[in-house]
Amino acid sequence: MVDYDLLVPYGWTEAVSNRYASMIEEGRVPARVIRMDRSECDVATPSGLARARCPRADSELSGLCTGDWVSIDTDSAVRQLLPRRSAIVRSSVSGRSQGQVLAANVDTVLICTAADGDVDLGRIERMLALAWESDAQPIVLLTKADTAAYLPLDEVRAVAPGASVLAVSANTGIGLDVLVAMLEGTVALIGPSGAGKSTLANALLGAEIFATNAVRGADKKGRHTTVHRELRPLSGGGTLIDTPGLRGVGLWDAAEGIEKTFSDIESLAAQCRFGDCAHHGEPGCAVRDAIDNGELTQRRLNSYRKLARENEWIQARTDKRLQAERERAWRDITKQHRKMFRERNSRR
Repeated sequence: MVDYDLLVPYGWTEAVSNRYASMIEEGRVPARVIRMDRSECDVATPSGLARARCPRADSELSGLCTGDWVSIDTDSAVRQLLPRRSAIVRSSVSGRSQGQVLAANVDTVLICTAADGDVDLGRIERMLALAWESDAQPIVLLTKADTAAYLPLDEVRAVAPGASVLAVSANTGIGLDVLVAMLEGTVALIGPSGAGKSTLANALLGAEIFATNAVRGADKKGRHTTVHRELRPLSGGGTLIDTPGLRGVGLWDAAEGIEKTFSDIESLAAQCRFGDCAHHGEPGCAVRDAIDNGELTQRRLNSYRKLARENEWIQARTDKRLQAERERAWRDITKQHRKMFRERNSRR
């Protein structure tokens, strides 16, 4: 009989069991991916932590990520990727028209930005769109609050409707009690290098688990201390995934995430006189009126337009890639049919 108690610290709950138990084939057990290393991965299983072999990159079962639930066989080989409940996906850094999963089965996304440096509202909006699209609940954190000369909490809250915004310090403990009370399920930290993600992760874990580095004093930029996405159990329940710093955050099919991130603009746009209002000066434009009376900034409207255009562009590229794949498949079928007819005629 399989004992699931050892899986509980890694996120196995009654709800997870109800979702996956019937999908796991006989002779296999569930496991959660803790860390990926190319052809192998660390997993948590009902028997404890283990090293498992991953499928080839060209197999149907590819693209495993930290946080995934899988099934493994008695030879410690991953045989099945169980359906993801949520996933943080960005556009591939390779520039190809495909997405890259940063973390899977996440409940809460902590968006980290260092309060002692340049608090980039546009970057926060971009990461919020990524988080909302994943179906997880975002929380925006202004880290290193103890060393900041000014905390722009109001400015950040204005660009994060529906998300909580907190100022925290892993070194002094500022705001950590409030943050811990808000955490639920699997928590993922995202943000640029130097945002203090690993330091915050260690504070939440209560131990020096992840390596940390000081940022450069000249430009407040950090080095990529974390090079793997890694999942760890939190002492108070739930799990935490630390991720490497994100230099670029390209959106991937994030229309709903953009709508939630800019729900204030979406609400204003619904009040415009014309349904196809472009907010460039049309009569009865509620968005322009909000900018004129100071309720909305031009910067935020520009950011909304930029992310919407980017998302439309990546979707168009994806559609072209899928079309090309379908065309290649039909060409292969046609070649097979021609070959079959030639062979049939030659036997007559």
